[in-house]
Amino acid sequence: MKRVLCLMLTLFLLAGTIFAGGEKEGAVAGKVTLDVLAYGDAANVEGQQWINIVEGFMSENPNIEIKYELLYDEAYHQKRTARIAAGDVPDLAYLGADARWGKDWMEAGLLVDHREWLDPEYYDLSLIPSMGPNGEVWYVPLGTSNITTVLYMNRALVEQLGFSAPKTYEDLVAMVPAARAKGLNVVEIAGADGWVWGSCLMSGIVGRVTGDPAWVQKAVKGEKKFTDPEFVASLALLKKMVDDGVLSSKSLLVNYGTALSNFNNQKALFMIDGQWRAGGIDPTLAENVELLPIPTLPGEKSNVAGSAAAAISVGYGLTKVGAEDPAKREAGLRFLQYFNSPMWVEQRLRDGAIVAPILKNFPLPDDLPTIVKRKVVFAQGVKVITDVIDAHLSGAANDALNAGMQKIVGGQATPEEVAAQVEKLARQ
Repeated sequence: MKRVLCLMLTLFLLAGTIFAGGEKEGAVAGKVTLDVLAYGDAANVEGQQWINIVEGFMSENPNIEIKYELLYDEAYHQKRTARIAAGDVPDLAYLGADARWGKDWMEAGLLVDHREWLDPEYYDLSLIPSMGPNGEVWYVPLGTSNITTVLYMNRALVEQLGFSAPKTYEDLVAMVPAARAKGLNVVEIAGADGWVWGSCLMSGIVGRVTGDPAWVQKAVKGEKKFTDPEFVASLALLKKMVDDGVLSSKSLLVNYGTALSNFNNQKALFMIDGQWRAGGIDPTLAENVELLPIPTLPGEKSNVAGSAAAAISVGYGLTKVGAEDPAKREAGLRFLQYFNSPMWVEQRLRDGAIVAPILKNFPLPDDLPTIVKRKVVFAQGVKVITDVIDAHLSGAANDALNAGMQKIVGGQATPEEVAAQVEKLARQ
């Protein structure tokens, strides 16, 4: 009898040990089904990766079922709006922090702050920007923010003229005579495309001159005015750049493809564009190309030094519905960490789906192209992110701003006139 009792006690203690410590922290007990609204297409890289991740996750977590709907482009936006309106809210979803990707969720009160769930030993929290008015983080972004204001520099060409990387606007001005003598532009920009003026140049200028990274969204809300002196001064810098020879008025004839071609053919020392353009740099030139922030501008405020305009990356996060159910919350958090595991993050980096990882101490693979490595270093080094104008300003007001900047560069309108028109349209 004693032997039987001892055996029963041993089995009881062993079972207790397995229950208490045999599973990973945050383990999910019982069967849990997560309803997920995902983004992608089975025929594209993003969609294929999603499918592979879900299959891998469920094979490792047989007690969690990922029941998902995978939609792409407008089909996703339409279905998201319809599901929210019908009260058919998923537990976890593809989310964003701007008007296009996050407005519906925000207005319906379906976003939840993820900060307490983000492991600071796993994620580099300094690379995850605040998304709400009180610093909230509504989801886990795929990567660092999508930087729209990058100054690409042909280092070899700059050094041939006897210069180095510019730290100030005046450094660019100093290059003008030498560049003109060689028949080169200082800064190339696709000026025929209005959105480039807004997203790739003015978005960076406004944050610097106003000293307020969120100035644009405040203006859209009516807390600031587009006729305020600081915004007019931002627009006035475009005319100064042309007058000083940093930009050419002929850039208004250069379309998006031609600007890249001109830079690749070494007809300019620099090019203004977004981080995504790194993938279009000629491989024979790429080793000599560096990514820089816009140098210090006349009148900029010190608190935004080195800043860049960027749109917060989209990503996945729990909705209020999923977070309120403890079992679904634990299952969802486990999936988010699996989705953001180093293997899948590296693949997104290779595919060009992200700018740079947000994982802490992520080692860059040795075989990555040099310009991709430089893009990662650049993105992770930008600590102050400013508004991208068209992430907040839309419709006729944004169209008027883009066209107005072209008119300023062409000498057909003053900064004051353009600012007045944008302000009027923004209030309609």
